[in-house]
Parts: sequence; structure tokens; C-alpha cells
Amino acid sequence: MPTGRYSDQDVEHYDRPRRRTRPRTKERPTYADAADGVVVTVDRGRFTLLVDDRLVYAMKARPLGRRGVVVGDRVKVDGDVSGDEGTLARIVEVQERTTVLRRTADDDDPVERVVVANADQLVVVVAVADPEPQPRLLDRALVAAYDAHMAPLLCLTKSDLASPEPLLATYRSLGVPWVVTYRGGDLSELEARLAGRTSVLLGSSGVGKSTLVNALVPDADREVGHVNAVTGRGRHTSTSAYLLALPGADGGWIIDTPGIRSFGLAHVQPEDLIEAFPDLDEMTEDCPRGCTHGADEPECGLDEAVANGEADPDRVASFRRLLAARSEPAY
Repeated sequence: MPTGRYSDQDVEHYDRPRRRTRPRTKERPTYADAADGVVVTVDRGRFTLLVDDRLVYAMKARPLGRRGVVVGDRVKVDGDVSGDEGTLARIVEVQERTTVLRRTADDDDPVERVVVANADQLVVVVAVADPEPQPRLLDRALVAAYDAHMAPLLCLTKSDLASPEPLLATYRSLGVPWVVTYRGGDLSELEARLAGRTSVLLGSSGVGKSTLVNALVPDADREVGHVNAVTGRGRHTSTSAYLLALPGADGGWIIDTPGIRSFGLAHVQPEDLIEAFPDLDEMTEDCPRGCTHGADEPECGLDEAVANGEADPDRVASFRRLLAARSEPAY
């Protein structure tokens, strides 16, 4: 029954209100005024950035979708970048990466996980004792470094407990540079190799990685763990990757990463590894199509080069050991 307010002809008053939306447009904001930043660490979807020498907290803007943002990424940041308590900016753009260090959980895992971005050196930290070295894990880390086009550096710790020579003898023919350290010892050689570079420190728990970080960056205050006397394994102390600026006039950055116990290489194609060794690569030009240059490959150019005295047998053997690391268990 009509009331005094509406008549039975006043239909539009009974219709659901029309939805008002903004007109669609293909134009997207350019964020020309967005600040430049670098990702320092990631914690449960929140990002700590370094913007103009101050720490800024941010979240990822929705247009970035499922694209991952990792430590070392150079980003564009919109919103409040004052770094004041309670403020939160937005990461609106991830700039092109120069390098990407990847790993997979296992060798049959198709999902790649980006560890860090834009680093140019991978420092593999290995204790010569307590815990015992893991050559297979070390080999796999070197393979990942070569695949990412990062310069490798072998850092041997705890040399006051055992001689580093047996381990060095294994990798000398590969031409991998190394430094030898011990707790409280002189770190000038390591500092020289880190200066002016962005280096990722990678290693198993308990090898002394956090101790090194605290010595290199005195105010880093990274938690130091201990090795279990029963299992011989270290306890995870670093729970997430963290970017730290090195003191000194030469500058540089280090990225401390959580201790690892395996390093999957499902993303690495074995036949591409040879490209990291230009001198050996030249000797494989006449290899049959599909040759991986492994020890069991027939008519491989590396075998011919060794037989003719054109290649160092130890270097070829070391390369093939790295190649085999792709298909051997990492544990």
C-alpha cells in the first residue's frame, strides 16, 4: 500500500542502489617521485629497507602480485619513507636484478627459491673442524655460484683446530680463491676481498659464520650458536638473510644467511656448468651434441685434451666432481 512518502509508481526508490565505480583506464602511475631503496631483510611479508641511510619498513604493493622480493633487491618505494615508528611504506617496483642466487629444496623440486639478489660474490664458509667439512655441500654451493655468475670465495674457519691443507688441496686446481681464519685472528685478508663488493656468506650452522659477521661489523650483534657434541651439527642462529654495510673507506656489503643443511640444484643444467671454466670450455667445441662433459661421456673433448697434454688432469677431475655434485645427495 503506498505511503505518503512513496507512490506505487516511484520504482527507483525500491531498486538496489547502482554501484558507482571509477572509469577503467590503462594508465598506471609512474611513481616518478618514488624513493630508491634496497631490501635489508624480510620477515613474514614485511620488508626492512635502507633508504637514504635510514631504515624504512614497507609492504609490497598489490600490483606486484606474487612477484617475490628478496634481500638485496633494489626497489622503488612510495608513501611514508621517514622511517618513524609506526610508519609503513609501499614497494611499488622491483628493479632489474644483476645476479640471482637460487636454490631448490631438493634436486627433484621444480620450485626455485631465490636466496638473495644483486650480490657479486659468494663466500662459502667452511670449518676445517667442529663441525667436520661437508665437501658435497661445498661443491654444490660452488655450482650455484657459477650458475649465478657470482665470484666464489672459500673461507675456512677454525684453522686453530686443524690444518686447512687437506681441504685446500681438493679445490686448488679449480682456481677458487680462499682465505683461512680462526676466532680472534687477523681478518685483513678477508676484509680486502670483501671491500667494495656485495658478498653473500653461506655455510652450515656452527661453522662460525655469525662470529665472522660480528667481527667484520662490530655493531651487527648477530647471535652466535654452538655445535652439538652428539650430532656434530650446529644450531640455527640466523633465521633470515640480513644485509649489512661494511665499515671502512672502501665500503662494501655482506649478506648473512641462515645456516643450510642441503642445497638443491634442480635449476642448474649440468651441460651449462662448463661455461664457468673458459679454458675447459674451449676444449669441448668438438664434443658430440648433448655431451655433458662428465666422466662417463664417450668422445668428450676434455678426455682428448688430457690425453694430448693440453689440459690439467686435476682441473678436469675437479670440474667433473662439481658436475657430479648436481646428481649426488647433498646431505
